[in-house]
Amino acid sequence: MSQTPTPSAQALSAWPLWEVFVRSKQGLEHKHCGSLHASDAQHALQMARDVYTRRQEGVSIWVVPSASIVASAPQDKGVLFDPAADKIYRHPTFYSIPDEVGHM
Repeated sequence: MSQTPTPSAQALSAWPLWEVFVRSKQGLEHKHCGSLHASDAQHALQMARDVYTRRQEGVSIWVVPSASIVASAPQDKGVLFDPAADKIYRHPTFYSIPDEVGHM
């Protein structure tokens, strides 16, 4: 019986890092569940399926190269989020939602 050779730690670190998002059967949104190294997008999808959905809890998987994610810096919190505090019309308390809409 021959086994598929496993990549060495050096090979893994040479592969790009991918962020994995999984949508559960009960969920409406994808949630970040971890990271992994893979050679390409298809490989990342296969590895994400094997690692993060072993119990068949997922219905959809997204993989995104970590290098493509742009994040705000903690010191920019005030500049980004404080201006929204003075716009009270954005709060949902001013709107009534019809029963036909369901959950939002």
